[in-house]
Amino acid sequence: MTNENWATLEGTARYRDRLRARAAANHFRLEQNLWLSSIGIGTYLGNADQATDHAYRETVVSAVKQGVNVIDSAANYRFQRSERSIGMALQQLIESEGFARDEVVVCTKGGYLPFDGAPPRDVRQYVQETFVDPGVANFADIVGGSHCMTPRYLEHQLDQSLANLGLSCIDVYYIHNPESQLGTVSREEFYARLRSAFALLEQKVAAGKIRMYGVATWNGFRVAPDASGYHSLEQMVSLAREIAGESHGFRFVQLPMNLAMPEAFLLLNQTVNGETMSLLEAAEALGVSVAASASLLQGRVARGVSEAIREPLGSLATDAQTALQFVRSTPGITTALVGMSQREHVDENLQLARVEPVLPEDFLRLFSSE
Repeated sequence: MTNENWATLEGTARYRDRLRARAAANHFRLEQNLWLSSIGIGTYLGNADQATDHAYRETVVSAVKQGVNVIDSAANYRFQRSERSIGMALQQLIESEGFARDEVVVCTKGGYLPFDGAPPRDVRQYVQETFVDPGVANFADIVGGSHCMTPRYLEHQLDQSLANLGLSCIDVYYIHNPESQLGTVSREEFYARLRSAFALLEQKVAAGKIRMYGVATWNGFRVAPDASGYHSLEQMVSLAREIAGESHGFRFVQLPMNLAMPEAFLLLNQTVNGETMSLLEAAEALGVSVAASASLLQGRVARGVSEAIREPLGSLATDAQTALQFVRSTPGITTALVGMSQREHVDENLQLARVEPVLPEDFLRLFSSE
């Protein structure tokens, strides 16, 4: 049994090999020196109650046993309860199911102010007592009443997430929806804040508290360059390089990608070395890996899928599988994240682990005009 406190090449290869009999060859992708499953489990939705806590613990364990080694959460998901449920699941997987920490890639996010288990009766008092009085953040640091990415705040949130997850190191730590700041601060101030945040995260990489970091966005990478909330991936990577050189830790981005939101693949809104390209092309050029969130858009793209879409994607048994196959087959997507808080959804979605993603030429048929 390994003593590593984070995901490793050896550990994730061991995981891939132990699942070899029940996973298609291309279900696992080598990215950032790790073998990552093409389907990951998300933990966003659900009630803030013990029944949902227990359900997530069960589905995370089941998903890992069936071929998922990418687990995604955020401090504010279900008021920290999702991170805590993952922590319990990891403990069970390691202590009772024979898995090792270095086989599993754990990702979480900080940026939004999370409540603790349930909404407080007085939100301002909670923020005052939890963040302002201890010196974690000032009210002036908090944008829109809910978002903060100062170094002191992110340091606090990282330590909190480590405690919730029961870990000493998080594999990928995302700044959560940084575009939330752009509605309030100038673009110049935004990049100054982002640079300070990246500098803190580079320190945490050096200290062994995180292995890599990135940004998890909703709109930032899916809008035109002249939109107020637009993100330039090239500029973000440039900030990381200024701080830490070519060995920087900015290695992942997360954004929605699904049948209704294909902008990461189709929209030419990024520029790298003067050349215009899509976000997925830019990420490849800049050495950044991409995880897709909202793969099923909370179930909205998992029903009523037309035959024109089903057939190029392999005429799979269910619309949910078809929608997920679309995302995991998109060139440039490493992992398609899907929320799974029910065991039957894990069983249905993970049937795809045995199926090859479609070839690029078949995927492109979805966008042909014929």
